[in-house]
Amino acid sequence: MPRTRSLAWSELKIGIVAVTALALAVLIILAVGGAAGFSWQRYHLVTKFPDVKGLKSGAVVRVAGVEIGKVTDVRFVGAEVEIAMEVRDDMQSRITTESRASIGSLSLLGEPVIDISPSTSGTPLKDHDTVLAGRTPGQLSDVAESATQSLGQINGMLADLRAGKGTVGKLFTDDDLYREINAFVVSAQQVAGTLSNGNGTLGLLIKDPAAYNRLNGALGNLQQMSDRINAGEGSLGRLLKDDALATSLTATSGNLEQVTGKLNRGEGTAGKLITDKELYDRFNSFAARVDRLGEALEKGQGSAGQLLHDKQLYDNMNAASSELRALIGDIRKDPRKYLNIRVSIF
Repeated sequence: MPRTRSLAWSELKIGIVAVTALALAVLIILAVGGAAGFSWQRYHLVTKFPDVKGLKSGAVVRVAGVEIGKVTDVRFVGAEVEIAMEVRDDMQSRITTESRASIGSLSLLGEPVIDISPSTSGTPLKDHDTVLAGRTPGQLSDVAESATQSLGQINGMLADLRAGKGTVGKLFTDDDLYREINAFVVSAQQVAGTLSNGNGTLGLLIKDPAAYNRLNGALGNLQQMSDRINAGEGSLGRLLKDDALATSLTATSGNLEQVTGKLNRGEGTAGKLITDKELYDRFNSFAARVDRLGEALEKGQGSAGQLLHDKQLYDNMNAASSELRALIGDIRKDPRKYLNIRVSIF
């Protein structure tokens, strides 16, 4: 009997050890295989997407690239797909109302995962709260589709080039355009050669030190003039710097405005001439009479008109003037010949 009880106790100890080892193995598997930790170390979050890109339950949940949980359920809610997640409770301070969830990938060709952006601002999300969805980065299919569109555009461009469309297409297919561009290149080379040889104005400016020195001297003189003007020297400098001259110009402008105002009001002779119609009519009548007098003179009317147009009258007056000058000359030479004075006494 004692032997039998000993065997039973040994079997009991083996059973206890085996159960304990199995429990420890399960705990170790859960601790190592589940990044979210034990059930009492996790809390639940949800998010929604219009397209989950093949995401399944058990997918990894990451925060800033660090695995912190897994997807527990993927289900339709209306037109969207709701994703339930379990994450470590020590991430609660990093997942706030400012965080955004997006669908990423473990690698270029790997399975989709949930990426949550960390945030230190906002209110931390509690158990079963919703993480707002953010913009999902471009997937490989999007890149392939974009590359396909780009290749299609490149093929169309090449077809246009082969058909001679556009400037580049004409350059490839139009011989005349090619010859014109070739001639332009040759002309440009000739111009460059001319400049290198010092020919022409630009060539002399590049090659001739004297031309450079003259240009440099002119720039120096211009700089001196600018310095003098800035210093208030000369007429331009005083015009810019002298307050008295500016005041004088202002006063002159004011006086000119006063004179203009008087003219507009009809004050003074000039103002009346501008605004008084009667005075204007008198000047107009006087100008008309002067015009008629000029026309009469042109037609030879009157003494003055005949004097202008009658050559015989002009010659007679010229001859009389000559005889009068001769008579005056004779009187000066011998006044006694022409002045005979007799005195008689009764």
